[in-house]
Amino acid sequence: MAEVTRESVEAAIKGYIEPHLETDLVSVKSVKDVAIDGGKVSVDIVLGFPAKGVFDIIAAAVKSAVEAVDGVSSCEVKVSSKVVAHSVQKSLKPIDNVKNIIAVASGKGGVGKSTTAVNLALALSVEGARVGILDADIYGPSQPRMLGISGKPESKDGNTLEPMMSYHLQAMSIGFLIDEETPMIWRGPMVTQALEQLLNDTNWTDLDYLVIDLPPGTGDTQLTLAQKVPVSGAIIVTTPQDIALLDARKGFKMFEKVEVPILGIVENMSTHICSKCGHEEHIFGEGGGSRMAEQYGVRFLGALPLETRIREETDSGKPTVVAEPESRPAMVYREIARKAAAKLARQAKSYASKFPNIVIQNN
Repeated sequence: MAEVTRESVEAAIKGYIEPHLETDLVSVKSVKDVAIDGGKVSVDIVLGFPAKGVFDIIAAAVKSAVEAVDGVSSCEVKVSSKVVAHSVQKSLKPIDNVKNIIAVASGKGGVGKSTTAVNLALALSVEGARVGILDADIYGPSQPRMLGISGKPESKDGNTLEPMMSYHLQAMSIGFLIDEETPMIWRGPMVTQALEQLLNDTNWTDLDYLVIDLPPGTGDTQLTLAQKVPVSGAIIVTTPQDIALLDARKGFKMFEKVEVPILGIVENMSTHICSKCGHEEHIFGEGGGSRMAEQYGVRFLGALPLETRIREETDSGKPTVVAEPESRPAMVYREIARKAAAKLARQAKSYASKFPNIVIQNN
């Protein structure tokens, strides 16, 4: 019987391509420990993205690969995840207590971006991450209603705000500070200042991800975010129809110009599922999101159906991922969350927190 070595075990693990990372676990340094005792092997895998829903699948695949190695009698695999901070735009420093900021954007309104953003945030949380959501739509804040939150945020020191909590998410929105029916009659500079304050003056606590739900378009708010907010990656939401894709391309180009990496594209309202008979049809066209992803060389994260219940659940303050956790749409949101977080995990890490602040004092 051949002697089992770490090299032979790692070579076997290399044969398994993890679908979210699109590479093997050895190359991304997720194999943290290999212990060998005769023919017994134990492997410790730590993923760089939250993936509770697929821990068992990954463990089974690694176990199967290792047990095929000559000399291995049994293999025990432990899978966990640990999220680290990733690099942001060169001129910016990360925000305290927030490891990664993910912007969810669309070129135009009405494509279901806010619904996608809230379900994505909830999906990241269900997969095991600490998550916050910032509603950056000053004119039309929708997250308070979607998360079923009422009331105003507390301020313990008179200067900063405590985030509101819902379904384990830390949330902040201008909608918490004004009446739901009060219109915001503000010019651009006031809007961008409000966004910066909501972001920087909220006491976020130990977040792995802060999802920012951006207003549609490529105006003041988006540019402020791109130039002043340390964003690790952006997700573009579109529908399959040509007009939505045209605007989504503008959003894509804007992030490209300001050097914010695109984590991928989500196609919303991909198919319509009839609530009476379950018949599925492509009423807005077919495959537009995946063609756009292919054209720009980015990842197609997933397609979501146009279903009445997604709208009803979100409108009633209990989005699909928490209202129907086992439903097909909830599973799609979780898969999108894992793919986006895995893409982010492969980007350059940020070491800003490791550097000390230099203070010059006159003694």
